[in-house]
Amino acid sequence: MAEALRGSLTSWAVIGIGVIVAAVGWLFITGLWGAGVTGFGLAWIVLGIIDLFRPTVKT
Repeated sequence: MAEALRGSLTSWAVIGIGVIVAAVGWLFITGLWGAGVTGFGLAWIVLGIIDLFRPTVKT
């Protein structure tokens, strides 16, 4: 139970960081740097969502 919760919490933390980074890039940084930061944040969001659906491996 704790293992599944920890994995889910990690995924949500990655998604949250991605949202913050994408918002900073979108709102506060202009030009190509802003586009790059926004894309980097969106990549974190996508990877966090993918991680939510990944099956857990029992050792």
